[in-house]
Amino acid sequence: MIVRTLADCEQSNRKIVTETWDSTRMLLKDDNMGFSFHITTIYANTETHIWYQNHLESVYCISGEGEIETIADGKIYPIAPGTLYILDKHDEHLLRGTTEMKMACVFNPPLNGKEVHDESGVYPLEAETVA
Repeated sequence: MIVRTLADCEQSNRKIVTETWDSTRMLLKDDNMGFSFHITTIYANTETHIWYQNHLESVYCISGEGEIETIADGKIYPIAPGTLYILDKHDEHLLRGTTEMKMACVFNPPLNGKEVHDESGVYPLEAETVA
């Protein structure tokens, strides 16, 4: 059994910080569960271009408000507490935080830990691991 607290993970190298978000990776590839689980904070008044070409992701909004815009068709979907969005087709999108949003995220295949978006909004399939 694996037991971790969010507080402990936030104080470790499992917390990745960028200009528009931070993500605490609580469950990773090395845990051998077949998926990874993260608690991610999207900062207020930000926009992040994302295109997971190598991963599928589901995201549940715990708190805060924002929106997601799909690049292919320009559709905009509001995000509020209780919203789940599922990137089941490697959807290229813009994620906007109107207020700070706290999100629970699941990735398949699982992340290694140190992933950040490249210039195209993509996470690499393999990245540096965290302890």
